[in-house]
Amino acid sequence: MYSDVRRKRHGQLFNPEVNSAGPSSNTTEEGTTFQMTSLICTLQHHRDDVNWCAFSGKLLATCSGDKTLRVYDTTDFCELPFSPLSGHGYSVHCCCFSACGQFLASCSTDATVVIWSMASGEIESVLEHPGRSPVRVCALSLDSAHLVSGAADGTLALWDFPSKRLCRTATVNDATVVACSFSPCSQLFMTGSSYGDLRLWNLDMNQLHVEKNAHDLGVTCCTFAPSILIGGLMVQFRLASCGQDSQLKIWSITKSSAKTCRMQLLHTLNGQMAPVLSCAYSFDGQLLVSGSVDKTVTIYDAKNAVLLYTLKTHERYVTACAFSPTLPLIATGSMDKTVNIWRLDDGCSGQAETALTSDEGRNPASRSKLLVSDWSEEDMSEWLVEEGLGGLVDKFRANNIDGTELLGLTKETLASELHIESLGLRSKLLRMVEELKSESVCSGIPDEFLCPITRELMKEPVIAADGYSYEREAIESWIHTKNRSSPMTNLPLLTTLLIPNHTLKMAIGRWKTTQSQA
Repeated sequence: MYSDVRRKRHGQLFNPEVNSAGPSSNTTEEGTTFQMTSLICTLQHHRDDVNWCAFSGKLLATCSGDKTLRVYDTTDFCELPFSPLSGHGYSVHCCCFSACGQFLASCSTDATVVIWSMASGEIESVLEHPGRSPVRVCALSLDSAHLVSGAADGTLALWDFPSKRLCRTATVNDATVVACSFSPCSQLFMTGSSYGDLRLWNLDMNQLHVEKNAHDLGVTCCTFAPSILIGGLMVQFRLASCGQDSQLKIWSITKSSAKTCRMQLLHTLNGQMAPVLSCAYSFDGQLLVSGSVDKTVTIYDAKNAVLLYTLKTHERYVTACAFSPTLPLIATGSMDKTVNIWRLDDGCSGQAETALTSDEGRNPASRSKLLVSDWSEEDMSEWLVEEGLGGLVDKFRANNIDGTELLGLTKETLASELHIESLGLRSKLLRMVEELKSESVCSGIPDEFLCPITRELMKEPVIAADGYSYEREAIESWIHTKNRSSPMTNLPLLTTLLIPNHTLKMAIGRWKTTQSQA
């Protein structure tokens, strides 16, 4: 399946420190075994240091000191026919995809930013950085309206991406711009310099805030979390930054209607023993990954600032890391010229799945521990009998009604599909279903596991442009009928793009497993 790559079956990992010595697993306090992270393949095509990794919905791009970029299909990690991309004259430092993956931007010591078509691999445009200084970093806004490039002489260039026109320039004195990230609203961006400062800019290239000495000896990377917190007239973001001081920091950035900005340090993470060179948020903002000079990759619970895993497989400095927006995958790049691809599993072991789906030996007490959506057809029959509705058992069995189907019943389906003619009986059944839903909400299900629209446990959680997670079917229906407004804020959604929330789905899976074993 993975042609021309080195597979590693011994990459199953354990917590908290992971190496490639052999298969292992992670065990919770409850004794349930999860294999949370596994190394599925290693890409070995670059001939020099790997400097950056970037995912789109379907592709992975890597760039290197060998002057090339390589592009892979994330279904099998085979290179695309037009890969490698050769157009830069010197080392390629950074690369990033446009929002829909149609274009790839890359920057180089040759003082250019090159825009590549992902349909053909051809060069669409070459942007020459003002002053012809080596370009160390480039970043595209989430709406693909703007691109920022930062150079070794401290200059910044803001480009209109659709027209490839230079809009504005600015300068950070006496420092190299080495890091840049756009906010999720696409209206602000943060830069980091070799001097150690973090600077927040708007699209007019005005500095809204300067955090001096954010990292002693220099910033190496910064990245915004994908979520936006809105409260009254305040908008709040999260930012992660790392540096030569061997620290990974999480910041809160608050912007008020008065156009003032405040930046506050929330957490300092010290999970690595040498300079931290790269960091990236998962696309739901729940996880944070970083790579270090100490050759390790660390994965944190970003919300609680807790170290989850330390991965040890690279042989030299880890220079790059990235999360896939659509798959539970992490890519890490290194000066050992390789890119490792890691899979984050959902935490539900085969044994747990059997416990949730097997009907043998089940009794009402064991059913009561399950979510209604996990009830089998046999559970449904037992419930109907207990509620004095045994006469409906045959109708429900004939239509294969399980817990999920029960929660979706309406007056129309009860009448037209189940042929329940009594209006009173239909109304009684629907009231009982609503009671089951209410009991589920009050039975200890964490609120963040419930869809804000349906107030039911999510099965396919996705993140919308407002930063909130919803059940995919519910938010798709909402967008279709509610003119693209946010269910939580009533503000217009900037895009209808929905990103799978793999971390939340994993957490729900683990919670369901522990509930079934309680």
